[in-house]
Amino acid sequence: MATIVELGGATHVAFDGLTTERLLQLGATHVVRASDRLVIGPSRRDALEHARARCEWWNSTAEWDKLYSSDVHWEPPIALWVSASLHERVNLWRTCGWLRHLGFAHHDIFVLDFEPVPPSRAASREMLARPFTCSESVSDHADEALLDRLGKAQSWSGERLEHAIRLWDSYVDENPLSFAASCRAGVEGFPELAPLWAFLSCFFPRRTAEGDLRLSRFDEIILSRLSTEWQTPAGVAAQKSETLVDMWHLLFCTGDLFLPRRLEHWADHDSSAAVDRAPGPKPPNAGYPMLSEVYRLTERGMRLRDKGLDKLTDAPSLPIAGTEAYSASAPWVLLDDGRLARLEEQT
Repeated sequence: MATIVELGGATHVAFDGLTTERLLQLGATHVVRASDRLVIGPSRRDALEHARARCEWWNSTAEWDKLYSSDVHWEPPIALWVSASLHERVNLWRTCGWLRHLGFAHHDIFVLDFEPVPPSRAASREMLARPFTCSESVSDHADEALLDRLGKAQSWSGERLEHAIRLWDSYVDENPLSFAASCRAGVEGFPELAPLWAFLSCFFPRRTAEGDLRLSRFDEIILSRLSTEWQTPAGVAAQKSETLVDMWHLLFCTGDLFLPRRLEHWADHDSSAAVDRAPGPKPPNAGYPMLSEVYRLTERGMRLRDKGLDKLTDAPSLPIAGTEAYSASAPWVLLDDGRLARLEEQT
């Protein structure tokens, strides 16, 4: 039977900063913050390689993700506090895999799974329009709800823990087909898979039924919002257009700093760039990444936006989980029916 989990006598894992703070305020003495937006950028099976790849991706040495830290002293029972947020769900799979690596059995691990807090009437209309769930947090719930859930915590079955570990293993695989198939077919107990794949699909280049190569949905949005006039990333994000809602739905999951990062990718790609860059109104490295540079679309960018790609590498590569988009060595394309396929298989 499940062991009773107490605040002071367990190792608690939180997947965002606010939940970490709340658990400490409630009396937890050992909280591990495993917080990273793994829905974008590289993820790796090996812990050291994963940490290195993530630091390189974010261009930061800040250790906000403590899961693999040598400073952590793991003691059972282990309580994993998780919301419906997509990036928290992926972190949950990763944590289950790491705990198995450390030798913990399923009866040592307690998953405290929280549904979203019912929004207000005004917020409800906006939330219903969002296709992805990324802004939720365990900290949205009252202290009483957190303590009540803790008192009723039960360990996951061995089968469900294995499902989570297999999802992480397929997520970080260089070949994304197994993970994509799991998302499309569904796995009992993991309702996040369908919306997660809908989100990830937005970052792969597309191949139409006629055989044309098109930009990913996200890159198409970026290039459709750029023009021959200089704009900051903040201006691109705030610009009124039909694509505004779609862009912010995606940025809610990636974090808004992904936008200037992707614009940098485009400006740095190829000698004949699709996007030009120049200094912005704020100095670089001053804490204003949305205002420190300006961008504009070139004639080549307009052709890519309107006519599509001649080859995958016309666009800058983008790491996604264990694979890459727009890579000659990983030529994955999204078909009209939502399936992922290797480009050479569609000739």
